[in-house]
Amino acid sequence: MRSGSILIVGGGIGGLTTALAMRQHGFDVDVFEAAPAFANVGAGVTLAPNAMRGFAHLGVADAIGAQSMEPVRQAVRHWQDGRTLMTLERGNRMREEYGAPYYYTHRADLHAILVDAVTQAGGRIHMGAPVTEVAALDDRAELVTAAGTRFSGDLLIGADGVKSAVRRPLDTAAPHFTGHVAVRAVVPVDDELRPFVEMPGNFIGPGKIAVFYPLRGGSLLNLVFFSREAGWTEEGWTIPATRAELQALFAGWCDPVQTMIAHADETQLFKWAINARAPLSSWSIGGRITLLGDAAHAMTPFLGQGASSAIEDGVVLARALAASASVAEALGRYEAARIDRTTMIQSESNQNADRLQGDDAELFGMKKLRNEETLGLFAYDCGTVAV
Repeated sequence: MRSGSILIVGGGIGGLTTALAMRQHGFDVDVFEAAPAFANVGAGVTLAPNAMRGFAHLGVADAIGAQSMEPVRQAVRHWQDGRTLMTLERGNRMREEYGAPYYYTHRADLHAILVDAVTQAGGRIHMGAPVTEVAALDDRAELVTAAGTRFSGDLLIGADGVKSAVRRPLDTAAPHFTGHVAVRAVVPVDDELRPFVEMPGNFIGPGKIAVFYPLRGGSLLNLVFFSREAGWTEEGWTIPATRAELQALFAGWCDPVQTMIAHADETQLFKWAINARAPLSSWSIGGRITLLGDAAHAMTPFLGQGASSAIEDGVVLARALAASASVAEALGRYEAARIDRTTMIQSESNQNADRLQGDDAELFGMKKLRNEETLGLFAYDCGTVAV
């Protein structure tokens, strides 16, 4: 298609990446975000080489790199005594092998770059515009906002997250609780935390993981503590947590983990349930609506590929639309290029949680390693893959 109008529900990383990719191919774009304003909230996000290759195609890689941290290496450590079980080389090796860097960045910084790029490219972002209805008609897609305003376009894209309303015609089930709970904090770096900046990574042990990496020039340390918990019923992404909860969960873990917990500011310590979605065989609704990112394939975070997969989706979908004679043809190409890969990542991420949280942490890495790199995820190029 040489032209067309695109409606995107959701102004997160996936929705904004898609908007930028669509503008690159000359499509008219409207993004509908429920929040009244974008806030400087959130925590860290990992951008693997496959994600950064996508951003390079969109022309924003340099801007993102200027706001990001590039680790030289990462370490996987034992929960009990802190010894290094495995070192993963990053830095220059990522650039040499995959033609793109591996970054840590603050989600708010990435989001701000994408908002600016979409706006500069001529995309329209509607804030405070929750979408209450969507419909796929023969010749167009339509949505209605909470204010009662109706918009129509050639294609409507649901980029509205794990609790996607756009997905409902395909899947009426609610997102399922995976059994994992995360507690996160972003803490200022002092002399005691400096070693964690210089060698980021994680501590792994029975049923739990403590992840840490630097942000914003090493001035902040992003902390995420994962544990397994049955019967979770609380809703929300920012449920207050306490230091005492973490200390109880990670009792008996080594001194470095206790040091990180001790630095957590309880006013900025939050927990949430990790929910996911079952894979779908198709993301198309009536040939005029499709899904991407968490709306299509919400996954656990244990391969660090959630954001990367959404970025890939957006670039591939825009390329498929530009290469097709019709929206229906484009959606077929998009699904053929993406569903098998994202389904595999969903499955492998679940399995990686079991490997990282096993009872025999000291054996980690002694068998053939299955992680994001050995599975070939880093080598994927969303800008050139066949559509």
